[in-house]
Amino acid sequence: MRLSIVIPCYNMEKYLPKCVDSLFAQDVDPSVFEVIIVNDESKDTTYEIALAYQLKYPNIKVIDKKNAGVGAARNSGLDKSTGTYVYFLDPDDYLAKNVLGMLLKTIEEYNLDILCFNSLDVADDSKHNSSTNIDSIEAPVVKDGITYIASNKYRNEIWWFLIKREFILDSNIRFIEGKWMEDAILSAQLFCKAKKMAHLDLDAHRYRILPTSAMRNKSPEHYNKVIFDNANAAHSFDQLIKSIPANHKNSDECIKRLKTRQQSFVFFLLVRLMKSDIPINKIPDMLFGFEKIDAYPLKKFLGKDYHGFSYSFMVYIFNHKPLINPFIKIFRTFYNLAR
Repeated sequence: MRLSIVIPCYNMEKYLPKCVDSLFAQDVDPSVFEVIIVNDESKDTTYEIALAYQLKYPNIKVIDKKNAGVGAARNSGLDKSTGTYVYFLDPDDYLAKNVLGMLLKTIEEYNLDILCFNSLDVADDSKHNSSTNIDSIEAPVVKDGITYIASNKYRNEIWWFLIKREFILDSNIRFIEGKWMEDAILSAQLFCKAKKMAHLDLDAHRYRILPTSAMRNKSPEHYNKVIFDNANAAHSFDQLIKSIPANHKNSDECIKRLKTRQQSFVFFLLVRLMKSDIPINKIPDMLFGFEKIDAYPLKKFLGKDYHGFSYSFMVYIFNHKPLINPFIKIFRTFYNLAR
C-alpha cells in the first residue's frame, strides 16, 4: 500500500461525498491507496454515507468512535493506516483531479519524509482541475526541516503535505487530543525532525472556506476554548524552540520564524479575546505566562511573515499594557452595539 488517506469526520454529510469522490478522480489505481474515514460520533448521516462508500470501494475503511475531537480522530486513523505514506485530508476539502500520481511519484523518487504542495481557497465544488501544467514543474529542492522552516513561510494546517508513515511513527509525535491548533503544533514538530523534505509547486488541494467551520464558530463556549487553546499552542512552541540544535547552520533563522509563529498565537488570541466575553481582569495573568516563555511582548511577531498597518497598530496596543484594558472595553462596546 503506497498511501493511507485519513479523513476525520464530524457532521460532514454535506461535504464528505465530494471529498471522497475527488480521491477516485485521480491518475493512480485505487489499489495503491486506502481511505480511512473516522466518524467522530456524528449526529447527522455522515456515518451512513461513509458506510455506503465502504460498500462501493474495497479500499475504504470506516472507523466509528466516541466523540473526542479531530486530534483523536486523526490519531485513530493513523493507528489503522498501512500505507508507506499518510495524508490527513479534512472532509469539507477535496483534491484537484489527477494530482495524486505526481505527489506519490515525487515523494518516492526523492525518498522524502515530507512533501509539501499548494492549496487553493474555494467556496464551492467547481474547482476540479489543477492550474498547474505538470510538464512544467521544476524539480523540488530537498532540504532538512530546520532549513525548510528557516526559508519558507509554512502553513499550520496538516492537509498541505504528505508524510512518510514510518517517519511520523518513529518520531513518536501525535496530535494533541481535546484541543484546537493540534495540527499547528504537530506540523512544526514534524518539520523540525525531518531529514528530507521538499515543496512541489503543484496546485493539488482545495480548502473550502465555510462560515460554519470550527475555527469560525462564534458560540461563546467554543470561541473561548479556541482562545485558551491558542495559549496552549504558544506554550507548546516553547519546548519546540528550545529543541532546535544550536550548531545547525540555519538554527537562528528557524528559531526566528518559530518565534514569529509562537507570537502569532498570542497576537490572534488577543484579537479573539477582544470579541469574547472573557473578563478583562484575566488578561494580566495570561500575559505574565507568555512573558515567562518570551512570547510577549510581541517583539518578534512583525516582519516578513506579518506586516502592514493593521498588524502594526494592534501590536502597538497589545505591547503597551496600560492601553489594553481601555482599548478592549471601547472595542467591546461598539462591537456589541453592531451585532
